[in-house]
Amino acid sequence: MDGTFNENDLSRVVEADRAHIWHHLIQHKPFETNDPRIIVEGKGMRVWDQKGKEHLDAVSGGVWTVNVGYGRESICKAVYDQLMKLCYFANSAGSIPGALYAEKLISKMPGMSRVYYTNSGSEANEKAFKMVRQIAHKKYGGKKTKILYRDRDYHGSTLAAMSAGGQDERNAQYGPFAPDFVKVPHCMEYRKEELGLGHLSGAEFGRAAADLIEEVILREGPETVGALCLEPVTAGGGVITPPEGYWERVQEICKQYDVLLHIDEVVCGIGRTGTWFGYQQYGIKPDFVTMAKGVASGYAAIACMVTTEEVFEMFKDNSDDPLNYFRDISTFGGCTAGPAAALENMRIIEDEDLLGNCTAMGERMLGNLHALMEKHAVIGDVRGKGLFLGAELVANRETKEPVTEKQAQAVVADCMAQGVIIGVTNRSIPGRNNTLCFSPALIATAEDIDAITNAVDAALTRVFG
Repeated sequence: MDGTFNENDLSRVVEADRAHIWHHLIQHKPFETNDPRIIVEGKGMRVWDQKGKEHLDAVSGGVWTVNVGYGRESICKAVYDQLMKLCYFANSAGSIPGALYAEKLISKMPGMSRVYYTNSGSEANEKAFKMVRQIAHKKYGGKKTKILYRDRDYHGSTLAAMSAGGQDERNAQYGPFAPDFVKVPHCMEYRKEELGLGHLSGAEFGRAAADLIEEVILREGPETVGALCLEPVTAGGGVITPPEGYWERVQEICKQYDVLLHIDEVVCGIGRTGTWFGYQQYGIKPDFVTMAKGVASGYAAIACMVTTEEVFEMFKDNSDDPLNYFRDISTFGGCTAGPAAALENMRIIEDEDLLGNCTAMGERMLGNLHALMEKHAVIGDVRGKGLFLGAELVANRETKEPVTEKQAQAVVADCMAQGVIIGVTNRSIPGRNNTLCFSPALIATAEDIDAITNAVDAALTRVFG
């Protein structure tokens, strides 16, 4: 605080927030009569609001970000030391933390070789989109400009990223969007009837769901399709884990039709699923990988677009051509705090075996959620990978009719009142904002996991009886 008022009295902060802050993803009308929530402090898995109330954070900062938990002094010190030495220089030149983190990151990504620094996941995805478009002109006479994206997937909030957005409510009223972005169907087995594949299951369904992507490529013309952009596990669209056989077939299709594969790891990256990257769970060989949230666990702003040497070489194969390089810059991609924090973040994950803990605690939480499913008929499906989990709420298990958004949000509110912060699909899919979302920090203990699911149990009982 600045010393001009009592730190125990945050009324001035609350009023300043109410008067001047435009919060993300929230309707502000209630703030005319109720106080906005101010998160004042965090330590480990817990945060405290302006009233001093403690909350167990089961969504890692609200949006799958604080992977190593709050209050990591070593990351703060690494950032401070780096800022005192050099805070910034445009990434047209290098920096010590930038070079060292790129080397460390690539060591975790066999087959990848080049790191392009940006400041957000949306921007990282746009860099990949721009590269695909430039490659279309350099290599294919400007024809392979189309970028396929999947229904329910999310790739960011800029207009170009929203052009590849498979969440209709996020996109509503913000068009028109960029041309040559084409949607492919989702791969959600729980709602396979929507795809006309209700008669299939397991690997048969997975391959058939991937074949729907091939149908789109053939419809559009393979000579026009440059890339396919997918989340390894769909996040805000309902925490959708891919079915068996899906990714193998996707990889075959991309190879057959000369389509670059762009994996959006903004949520899954840096340990969230129990491996360094979600795509590594499925044996995928991508051409582009984008990441942001967990890269520095929110201690500094950083995002990365990572690609292969083959892609990189395409941008320097004719030095006599003044247009033959990637003519792009990200202003805050030159900040040194991000890679400095990311290096220490990765060290912590390694030294504390947080990938192993993520796998173990993810299995525990998935088991707890399945137990809740046996107890509460309102849970229609449970899915996830590592500490990245979802529970879809339905009014009727036979018809799979979703509960109302008001009911799903009431469960979240009840958990909040208990001091446990969980998430729910929010302004994503019309009529399908009914999935509870969980992404506790990778440091979660068995006691933390049980406390989260116990709160959900109590909330479901109160809301649904």
